[in-house]
Amino acid sequence: MKQQKTYIPRVDDIERVWWTVDATDLPLGRLASEVASILRGKHKPQYTPHLDVGDHVIIVNAEKVAVTSAKSEQKIYYRHSGFPGGIKAESFERLQARKPEAIIERAVRGMLPKNRLGRAMFRKLRVYAGPDHGQSSQKPQPLEFNIARVEK
Repeated sequence: MKQQKTYIPRVDDIERVWWTVDATDLPLGRLASEVASILRGKHKPQYTPHLDVGDHVIIVNAEKVAVTSAKSEQKIYYRHSGFPGGIKAESFERLQARKPEAIIERAVRGMLPKNRLGRAMFRKLRVYAGPDHGQSSQKPQPLEFNIARVEK
């Protein structure tokens, strides 16, 4: 009895598509999980867990991303310098005013693998605070998720 071989895509066979996502009034966690799935390539039939087969994603209007309940006042982002006593804390509102791209980047990065494969996938993500982006020559296609927008 002959066994069937598992198909593993070659690097040359992987076709990468560019997608653009408007983050206006989308919940942060649901947006991040959908984007992480596209960066990994889980929407493709040739998905392989140990290969980077995902697409490129451009997120615009990061400053308008929504969080539910009282997270905008209560959520705290931490970072550490590596020195004793070097922990820094910043609230969601303050980070959104200072650097809104970092909020989405941190959420998506946390949903990717924690190894060199995850870092390669993360490099295919571009986040912009406003509606303009510099990848128009790649002809990105708009991507709509089946996520309800948060009403304010």
